[in-house]
Amino acid sequence: MAAAAARSRVSGLLGRFQPQLARPMSSGAHGEEGSARMWKALTYFVALPGVGVSMLNVFLKSHHEEHERPEFVAYPHLRIRSKPFPWGDGNHTLFHNAHVNPLPTGYEDE
Repeated sequence: MAAAAARSRVSGLLGRFQPQLARPMSSGAHGEEGSARMWKALTYFVALPGVGVSMLNVFLKSHHEEHERPEFVAYPHLRIRSKPFPWGDGNHTLFHNAHVNPLPTGYEDE
């Protein structure tokens, strides 16, 4: 009987200090009044300028100059054709570029 009373008293004391059942890390914990405004401001003042700076960087760094292609070396483990491709002559890949992509025998224009 005394043990039950002690348990009741301990559980009563612990009940006061139990954490809330609400989710403290959810978006509702910060208050609904400023959340949408904060995300809108972050979109306009952080994300969109970041995309703009990235686009400017790509535009300024893009050089349309010819680069020399590497020398062809016929490694036995590359460009293995166990069966022909189902398009074209069967030897060219689907997005074949004659200047960049060699065939198993070498570049086409050499």
